[in-house]
Amino acid sequence: MSIMSKRSTIYFEPEIHHALRVKAANTHQSVSEVVNEAVRLALREDAEDLSAFEERAEEPILSYEALLKDLRSHGKL
Repeated sequence: MSIMSKRSTIYFEPEIHHALRVKAANTHQSVSEVVNEAVRLALREDAEDLSAFEERAEEPILSYEALLKDLRSHGKL
């Protein structure tokens, strides 16, 4: 663990805690490393989703009904 690490108390459901311990043992990592990796991945995915929303913010809004009509007109439905 790095010197810059911060300590926090997190309460896991027993099944999740067991799964974390098993994964940590199988990957030769600490539970903290497994949790940090999972949180880092989740945050990265959230950032990618938010970026995609921002990139498409100026696109015209298409209603569900209009989407269905368009798909039917192109033989996709």
